[in-house]
Amino acid sequence: MRLLLMSDTHVPRRAKALPAPLLDELPRADVVVHAGDWVDEDTLDLLESRSRRLLAVHGNNDGPGLRARLPEVAHAELEGLRFGVVHETGPAKGRESRCAARFPDLDVLVFGHSHIPWDTTAPTGLRLLNPGSPTDRRRQPYCTYLTATVSAGALEAVELHRLPPRR
Repeated sequence: MRLLLMSDTHVPRRAKALPAPLLDELPRADVVVHAGDWVDEDTLDLLESRSRRLLAVHGNNDGPGLRARLPEVAHAELEGLRFGVVHETGPAKGRESRCAARFPDLDVLVFGHSHIPWDTTAPTGLRLLNPGSPTDRRRQPYCTYLTATVSAGALEAVELHRLPPRR
């Protein structure tokens, strides 16, 4: 099962549209994960129409329309792995232990908010992934997203993709 993970798209505030390389990944993904801060409902409509399956939440910059359509926390079992998605996890310091305590029944937690890619594992085994942002790099050198595969209950081939600078 191939996953495409993104967060903090902020369309149209930070970009007019999602980057072409990210859109090119949509047909290859069995599940698209979005960890919030969409900003506009058109991006949600686009991903719903072009994704085989969408697992998504709203973020702190999402208005009433998106909040009505998306939960604050989403859960799914994918090929035997228990996934959760949330937008905010608080400060980096103590994140692993804080998230492991908040989500004791998960194997993988995808989050956003910081626009900073993150891939760590808590002492409990909880894997924490932040794909960064495909449209707003903030203090990062690149805009980013993640892909991964799930096979026989294992998360594999987690890859951070750097997007070319916008012109």
